[in-house]
Amino acid sequence: MDYQIVDIKGKQTGKKITLDKKVFGIDSNNHVVYLAIKQYMANNRQGTHKSKQRSEIIGSTRKIKKQKGTGTARAGSIKSPLFRGGGRAFGPNPRNYSFKLNKKVKKLAKKSVLSMKFADKNVIILDKFDFKNNSVTNCLKMLSDLGLQGEKSLLISATSNTHLLRSSKNIQKVNVSNSNELDIYSLMNANKIIFSEEAIKNVENLLK
Repeated sequence: MDYQIVDIKGKQTGKKITLDKKVFGIDSNNHVVYLAIKQYMANNRQGTHKSKQRSEIIGSTRKIKKQKGTGTARAGSIKSPLFRGGGRAFGPNPRNYSFKLNKKVKKLAKKSVLSMKFADKNVIILDKFDFKNNSVTNCLKMLSDLGLQGEKSLLISATSNTHLLRSSKNIQKVNVSNSNELDIYSLMNANKIIFSEEAIKNVENLLK
């Protein structure tokens, strides 16, 4: 499949890139995409929730009232979950929510999302991100020229691009990544994906 390459001003460069249909033109597997996003979200959970059990409450161990003759239920400790300030019964404890997913499954999920984005014509390929300094103005102009103002956009460079990252840092709905650190959530969350020519080749090689 051939795809047009545009420059940073949104104009046709006259160049085309041939992309592998086995990476960017497959039938999407929605269940695999769901599993990959579920894993990404689960792995980002801290799992540091905690409440004190009755054994962890600081308080007297004296029996608070006599066993019989009060007309109410017996009570042996002020730290009982039944009393205000007591320990919590069956409260949350720290835990790890992460789970394993096979590499082939994660690759298939990325291929599925990219294929969906290409099928819906939500991908733009630039010749390169030509940022020589940190300039929010230049980044806004690029987005405007590409018709992406106000769109949830993901800019993907071949390698870590400091100027691009800093130029887009304070722009709402714009995220930056590189071809080696691409995650399924960012791909799925973006309405428009902008690759550099080198980045799309790197992604193709990684997912083959």
